[in-house]
Amino acid sequence: MEYVTAVPHPRTDAAESAAPDAPSKNGRRSLAVALLCGAAGAAIALLASRQEWCSGFAAVAGGKLPLTAKGSDVTGVPAALAIVGLAALVAVFAVRKVGRVLVAVLLALSGAGAVAAAVLGASDSAALDEKAAQAAGDASATIDALSHTAWPYVSAAGGALILIAGILAVVYGAAWPSMGGRYERSGAPKSRRAKAVDPDRPEELWKALDRGEDPTGA
Repeated sequence: MEYVTAVPHPRTDAAESAAPDAPSKNGRRSLAVALLCGAAGAAIALLASRQEWCSGFAAVAGGKLPLTAKGSDVTGVPAALAIVGLAALVAVFAVRKVGRVLVAVLLALSGAGAVAAAVLGASDSAALDEKAAQAAGDASATIDALSHTAWPYVSAAGGALILIAGILAVVYGAAWPSMGGRYERSGAPKSRRAKAVDPDRPEELWKALDRGEDPTGA
């Protein structure tokens, strides 16, 4: 009688050995991309808010006065949401399960709100009109020769990066590590309650003594 020995296919073994590592690799990659996008997006949005967004001239007695407005003068929403998004990105690692999903959604919404506020602020002239009214001493004065820079769209790009970080956190956040989980793994082991020992069974008394327990305790 001949015996046939099944030879495992090398591709199958390789696929099986690589399969468990796939989720962890995706988690690490998405984590790195989210951290990079979130931090860079917040920094870009904050930087853009300090730059000149628009300029123009106010008609005053004796001529025209040049005026400029920074991003923070036009709208403070992108910078505020950038700070919220950065805080949410850090908080993602402090919570788990449903809490992590909620924080990830907050992160994504912060990015989306920053994008919307920056785009709307790109054509806003209210800040310069207010400065023109103050310079002219006339509440009805407005700005002339209004022009805008590219900084509002740079701020919008920063918000878009925060939005990407939030989407990654929503989709892959469950595979990311958490502060609490690491602490629990490295902390002291949980104490276990000693099993009740039957005094009529000597073998249980010896087992309790081997475990370092007091068999006579209550």
